[in-house]
Amino acid sequence: MGYYKYVSELYQGIRGKYSNLEYKDLRELLVERKKEWRKGRAVVRVEKPTRIDKARKYGYKAKQGFVIARVRVRKGITGRERPRAGRRPKRAGQKKISPSKSKQRIAEERAQRRFMNLEVLGSYWLFEDGQYKWYEVILVDPNHPAIKSDSDINWICESQHRKRVFRGLTPAGKKGRGLRNKGMGAEKIRPSLRARGRKAK
Repeated sequence: MGYYKYVSELYQGIRGKYSNLEYKDLRELLVERKKEWRKGRAVVRVEKPTRIDKARKYGYKAKQGFVIARVRVRKGITGRERPRAGRRPKRAGQKKISPSKSKQRIAEERAQRRFMNLEVLGSYWLFEDGQYKWYEVILVDPNHPAIKSDSDINWICESQHRKRVFRGLTPAGKKGRGLRNKGMGAEKIRPSLRARGRKAK
């Protein structure tokens, strides 16, 4: 079993797939890191990826032109104020509201707005507690010579890939649009939900 598979199993363990006692040391390490993450800014550039297995899966390379950003997103319904006038809890608009985007997609968009000259390649879950979720977002500089000369990643330099995160073209965006399904049962998803009159959701 390769090194990346061991790293992947460790993080599956702390997410509850395996016994928590077996992965106690890693969980304690992440809890200590989390205390620092909560004090910092919501979008922070980091030097190296915390989960190298996931970063490599999305095409990360330890070379110039690649940037890693850690993004903190608040859990629950965000940015919705409670009405000033009287309401019973059922009508206050505070509960049972499912947003159209996942927290991961929101994290990717915030990273894109923070680093406007870069393009989002992908993202992955890092840690969460009762109040926040943390994701690491992989960004690429499409104007960097090292990226333009790399045949594995220079497709992102083409103009049709500009601001791809806002068009749902990242892996998290395609999952949210239902594009992981093909064939029978997915007729109302393609080419898009709006093109199909929003009948798929």
